[in-house]
Amino acid sequence: MPQNILEVDHLKKHFATQKAVDDVSFNIEQGAIFGMLGPNGAGKTTLLRMITGIFFPDSGSIIFEGKKFDPVNDIIRIGYMPEERGLYKKMKIGEQALYLARLKGLGKTEALEKIKYWFRRLEMESWWNKKVQDLSKGMSQKLQFVTTVLHEPHLIILDEPFSGLDPLNANLIKDEIFRLAKNGSTIIFSTHRMEQVEEICNHIVLINKGNKILDGTVKNIKQEFKENLFHIGFENRPDSLENNSIFEVTGEMRQGWVLKIQTGYKPHDVLQYLLSQHHEIISFNEILPSLNDIFIKLVEDTPLARAFQSGPETL
Repeated sequence: MPQNILEVDHLKKHFATQKAVDDVSFNIEQGAIFGMLGPNGAGKTTLLRMITGIFFPDSGSIIFEGKKFDPVNDIIRIGYMPEERGLYKKMKIGEQALYLARLKGLGKTEALEKIKYWFRRLEMESWWNKKVQDLSKGMSQKLQFVTTVLHEPHLIILDEPFSGLDPLNANLIKDEIFRLAKNGSTIIFSTHRMEQVEEICNHIVLINKGNKILDGTVKNIKQEFKENLFHIGFENRPDSLENNSIFEVTGEMRQGWVLKIQTGYKPHDVLQYLLSQHHEIISFNEILPSLNDIFIKLVEDTPLARAFQSGPETL
């Protein structure tokens, strides 16, 4: 059974009269890709800064790799890529990567080997003598990703890692995230993009107004909030289906209809009924809610819900 690499227990952090983080607890298993979600001002960044030792909690505890988190000695095993970029604009890329690698405890020879390895993997070899100020946002993003992971941290924190990347490079970074997790690294993936969370993360926590709203695996959360909806596909789709005691027709979808099965009935009851009506069924699939739909339902008519309804650019 996987061990927890990180245990956050009843963390609180207040600034003046604002409760930035208010009694938040969650665990992260070794090797997980863990999604931390929440709009600006929710307390997400404050949590990340406590996990990396930038802020100290007012109360609560952080257990890292089985013992109380010690920022001085443990930070070397954490890689943090903040949303706000921390690169020196006038330095050459190769020199900057080497400088940051040395700060993280690598010797010069080892650092050069790892930098060249990562530059080859991410197709950055020709960038060595470029300056950061000459890079596009996407190119800077790739450089910051490399400087975050090259010292092989046990815990990698990525805050909006796909910002500014074109689809090709986003897929390149995504593949590296999967590979790092497969090789034993644990990833905290912070983003506002629900589709990325569903594709990448196996466990998520939602923070809103300093409180934990939701915590669990993506699979279990979807099962918990499903609404007994199914898509039925037909060889020759009937013009209409009548509601009955077994199901209610709620919508149209591709070659079929969307049905909501009534309480007390099961999918095979629907199939038996439709077959008895001589319909030729070619598909029968359960419709699970998206994470976006679930979050809006949980925090309806709050700033978080309105932001998700308006789109990620408002967050």
